[in-house]
Amino acid sequence: MNGMTRREREITDINEIIKILDESKVLHLGMVDGDEPYVVPMNYGYTLENGKLTIWLHGAKRGRKLDVIRANPKVFFEMECGITPFEGEVACKYGITYASVMGRGIAEIVEDIEIKKSALSFLMKTQTGKDFEFDDKLAEVVSIIRIDVAEFTAKHRPAPKKG
Repeated sequence: MNGMTRREREITDINEIIKILDESKVLHLGMVDGDEPYVVPMNYGYTLENGKLTIWLHGAKRGRKLDVIRANPKVFFEMECGITPFEGEVACKYGITYASVMGRGIAEIVEDIEIKKSALSFLMKTQTGKDFEFDDKLAEVVSIIRIDVAEFTAKHRPAPKKG
């Protein structure tokens, strides 16, 4: 990925990145459908093992998103949390605080029922903080998309200091 413009806002501490992954609830999934961009907001789960981030998504068993991924599995994602507007003395000093994670990877539609059940558990843990188990019947009625993240960055936009 291209370098971050505002390096002073970059987050490199993995614990801070995990906090963003845990607090954000919607991931914006960017795809390319032919020659058109296509972005879908989705709930997600994640796993982070040995520095390797994997994103887990679920949805309907058919539809445009799956068709696009089958044709071009390269994806980009973004998520944010901590969104708080702030005011300034002039219009250009207004803004919003946030923390975000974004990155790119390869999406794959998962067919293995055991992996699908695990993915649903990861998703629910991320979304609710609670542990859930799924049976074959529940996992069979949804599609699961795994994104093997090639690289990602995190950023924080704090409120400006007063005075």
